[in-house]
Amino acid sequence: MNYLTNQLLNSEELKIIRENLSKEELFWEDGKKTAGEHAAKVKNNLQLRRDSDLSIKFSKLITKKILSNELIKSFALPKKIHGTIFSKSINGMKYGRHIDNAYMSSGRADLSFTVFLNHKDNYHGGALSIESFNSEKQFKLDEGEIIIYPSTYLHSVEEVLEGERLVFIGWIESYVKSIEEREYLFDLDAAARSLLAKYGRSEEVDLIFKSYSNLLRRLGS
Repeated sequence: MNYLTNQLLNSEELKIIRENLSKEELFWEDGKKTAGEHAAKVKNNLQLRRDSDLSIKFSKLITKKILSNELIKSFALPKKIHGTIFSKSINGMKYGRHIDNAYMSSGRADLSFTVFLNHKDNYHGGALSIESFNSEKQFKLDEGEIIIYPSTYLHSVEEVLEGERLVFIGWIESYVKSIEEREYLFDLDAAARSLLAKYGRSEEVDLIFKSYSNLLRRLGS
């Protein structure tokens, strides 16, 4: 299974986001409004209106953090982050097995991501389940962690049995469409950076970076 998890937000950022999202006057709406035709049939959650001031403000903050993270940039090769939503699930809510739309009004979905905004002990159930060709794995990450995975995978959110699950989700349009090609580039970049850190600049490292850059130029769109 091809995915990346990483700590994205610190405790101070999380505190500010949660305090603002807990305000009583915020307007949370039925999540079905932003789902595709088939996904809407299995979707039961709440979402903060995308056009609200708080949604716009904190979406920009988290998006900026994603785009400035070197590991994420190497893994996802993000061309654009789009379709971002603050989502909340309380007792009895879940999101059944589905696949994300390939194309949305905001862009192409190559990778999907979830940022967990509250502590995993604050709710029971609510794990993100992701299926690949021959495996299925559940994720319930620590607060502030992000998981990024290909939008081609079937996935679901298990029923929340108690408490409140608060997350930030969205999609990445990558410079490279192919999962396999992104993985090759990620490995090359990681190897080059590791050699550079251990031994410093060399002709060999320069050649690896050259190959990486030229492959990205050839494979990218």
